[in-house]
Amino acid sequence: MKIVLENLRKTFPNRNKKVREDVVAVDNFSFEIPDGELVGLLGPSGCGKSTTLNLICGLEKPTAGKIFFGDEEVTRLPPENRGVGMVFQNYALYPHLTVKQNILFPLQNLKGKDKLSKEEMEKRMTEAAGLVQIDELLERRPSELSGGQQQRVAIARALVKMPRVLLLDEPLSNLDARLRLQTREEIRKIQRATGITTVFVTHDQEEAMSISDRIVVMSRGVIQQIGKPQEVYDNPVNLFVAKFLGTPPINVFEGAVRGETVYIGEDAVLPAKGVPDQEIYLGIRPEGFLLQEDGPLHCSLGGVEVMGRDISIVCTHKCAPGTQIRAIIGAENAVDTACPTARFAVKPNKAFLFARDTEERIRPED
Repeated sequence: MKIVLENLRKTFPNRNKKVREDVVAVDNFSFEIPDGELVGLLGPSGCGKSTTLNLICGLEKPTAGKIFFGDEEVTRLPPENRGVGMVFQNYALYPHLTVKQNILFPLQNLKGKDKLSKEEMEKRMTEAAGLVQIDELLERRPSELSGGQQQRVAIARALVKMPRVLLLDEPLSNLDARLRLQTREEIRKIQRATGITTVFVTHDQEEAMSISDRIVVMSRGVIQQIGKPQEVYDNPVNLFVAKFLGTPPINVFEGAVRGETVYIGEDAVLPAKGVPDQEIYLGIRPEGFLLQEDGPLHCSLGGVEVMGRDISIVCTHKCAPGTQIRAIIGAENAVDTACPTARFAVKPNKAFLFARDTEERIRPED
């Protein structure tokens, strides 16, 4: 089911009575989600991603704009008539019901022409439980399950209705790191098996990048960038996107372009063909450093962390005040820890220029 969002806007009354303006949670949000895709809404807390999800499912009504499922406008349609399955962060299972009864519950509430026979309900329940691999847990209650098992029950309950759209709101936040990794892989596997158009809300950029066909990076209710995860990582449109994606995060230096060359302090580190002289930010991904004895970028060596196949060199620089610089290099490199300075060359495809005033990307000529 294709989802089309047209100029969505959602405002809430401001709780600060001294401020008359409403709080804008979602601002002019336009986006098309193709049939069968898994799209991640990604951004920090308060950026409007959960509000957007609630607008899609009908729990919130937009202040302006339209929502379409396929060719059908559903902007004012009640949630129960939209054909959506919703999975929440806190699972929202009924504690007094067994796993089987929790999964069956949405089907038992169907009325009129949608009402199913007992045999059909049992069949759907069995199929949904099998899909998320909880066949052996059907007679247990939620209190007897682990967090990951409870999350699978919640997903099965959403899938049993055979929804047109599956909506996941921070579904892995309550799980530990290892279980989160396992469960997100299972969510991706389930989505591919069912082909259901899925919207996945998270603040965890690694989570979104690992399972999404496309990501929508948001800030303060506004779309910052849309694209395939690797494309967005490799080509951020502004400093916010560059800083939000990546673990470890991108290293940001205050610099300047002079004579079509990027300077960090007095170090001429990169060419900047066609870029006029100006103050800039230079963002360098951790993997964008090359350790060289005669490298143009001088950093003060702070320490070396061995991570198996990689080495993390921790440095500081006067043009990156208050932050540590992390350079990830191969373990075959030898780092002279007795030397107070580490010198690097910079990979041009891992370095990005941003205007100092607007923080928008500046692209040198090839």
